[in-house]
Amino acid sequence: MGVNEWSKLNVLAEIDAKAEVNSLLRRDIHAHPELCFAEERTSDLVANKLAELGISVHRGLGKTGVVGMLKAGNSERSIGLRADMDALPILEQNNFTHASVYPGKMHACGHDGHTAMLLAAADYLAKHSKFDGTVYLIFQPAEEGGGGADAMIKDGLFELFPMQAVYGMHNWPGIPAGQFAVSPGPVMAAFDSFRIVIRGKGCHAALPHLGLDPVPVAAQIIMAFQTILTRSANPLDAGVLSVTTVHVGEATNVIADNCEMTGTLRTFSTELMELVQQRMQDIARHTCMAFGMECDVEFTKGYPATVNHPEQVALSRQVMTSIVGDDNVLEQLPVMGAEDFAFMLQVLPGSYCFIGNGEGDHRNVGHGAGPCMLHNASYDFNDDILPLGATYWVKLVEASLAVA
Repeated sequence: MGVNEWSKLNVLAEIDAKAEVNSLLRRDIHAHPELCFAEERTSDLVANKLAELGISVHRGLGKTGVVGMLKAGNSERSIGLRADMDALPILEQNNFTHASVYPGKMHACGHDGHTAMLLAAADYLAKHSKFDGTVYLIFQPAEEGGGGADAMIKDGLFELFPMQAVYGMHNWPGIPAGQFAVSPGPVMAAFDSFRIVIRGKGCHAALPHLGLDPVPVAAQIIMAFQTILTRSANPLDAGVLSVTTVHVGEATNVIADNCEMTGTLRTFSTELMELVQQRMQDIARHTCMAFGMECDVEFTKGYPATVNHPEQVALSRQVMTSIVGDDNVLEQLPVMGAEDFAFMLQVLPGSYCFIGNGEGDHRNVGHGAGPCMLHNASYDFNDDILPLGATYWVKLVEASLAVA
């Protein structure tokens, strides 16, 4: 199904008519990216747009979060729709007109598009009250490692706005524009980070016998870590252990005192996460001991696994099918990336889906040489799918809060 076909047949006409306006809004957000908990301009833009629509606005949850409240009819039913607002610390390689004006900051994950889609849906819902209940429009900060969802929850999100279910959506490069993907159960992994410091004894590089060199020890530990998932864990349990940084030394003729390694662990189960961490500690400490050294091993909790609830997934799929047809609603295969919407799904039932962003052909002249993949310096959100995503939000509200 081509983009022109589904945009004409399935997208709400009024939303489609404002496609250019919503595209300009998305590109304005893209040009002004803001990092975790620093989304001041973006929050102002969102709050002002909601207020212009006559939507009640609450600010300050999770520092820069914004929640809009829209009520119609007399029902006590309620639903939450969430979009993330923050950008990434990446130097953008695109030079089209809406490229980032802030060097080293970039909307490389499409949160600009997520925000624009939810604002477009808010515009329609405010003007067409074809639902009975309350819609909470959640614009969340700090998804990219800051845990903004958890911060909003701790600030009272679900107490102040007692919704019965919550929904999220993320663009997904590689899935064709005009398609969705959603499935029950785990769809994104949990992640924890780690830091290991090997404590040796520095000396002259020409006299290694007088010191304790942490570098070969680090090498052995890194290689041994790769046996944890292949030999200690059930091979049917998915997991990823990545050592992503190694910091040691400053001069070519000096054996350093210490070596620091950091990285992440990703699993779908708490049991596997605990097993991997215990084995990492055992391997690191005993390897160091064998070479007369010691080490410090620290783990930092990240995000839990994103686990979709069957009832809300069924509703999402029903709505998607009504828009793009059953053949264009795919199975959402689990991925090892993490998502802090998981915190919301631990509190309330809900559904987190993917909307196809295409292969990158939508990018105008001026894009970078890299692929249009998430967290890539050449990425750009596909504006063609803005009306589709906004239509999904609207029809999800109308189906969830149907007028009797």
